[in-house]
Amino acid sequence: MIKSELIGRIAVGNHHLFHKDIERIVNVILDEIVDALARGDRVELRGFGAFTVKHRAPRTGRNPRTGAAVKVDEKFVPFFKSGRELRERLNRHEKVAKVTAKAPAKGGKAAAKPTAKSPTKPARAPKAKRADATEMG
Repeated sequence: MIKSELIGRIAVGNHHLFHKDIERIVNVILDEIVDALARGDRVELRGFGAFTVKHRAPRTGRNPRTGAAVKVDEKFVPFFKSGRELRERLNRHEKVAKVTAKAPAKGGKAAAKPTAKSPTKPARAPKAKRADATEMG
């Protein structure tokens, strides 16, 4: 979801607010979060998560193309840790699947546990093999 979609969804549920006011509210909230992080503060939205700033020390990296050493300066990066309520809402479908898998079927037998091929957990696609230069000829 992008910011304009967020503003649109808020507008759908709040017909009494003007679109420009909703846009202003969203921008003020995001700007306050950015300003707090720039000051080094922590921003916590209960049930959603917490935004913090992490320090990355200077280091020597590698250019992936040439393999040459590259100096990487120290930097500060934003970090988000999700809250418990958000994690629970994201994983709610797994709990429902586990409960239904444990419930006895009509014949009195317990249902089979979900497998990798079950609809509750999509199967992973096999990794494609990488062709080496020697195989290409």
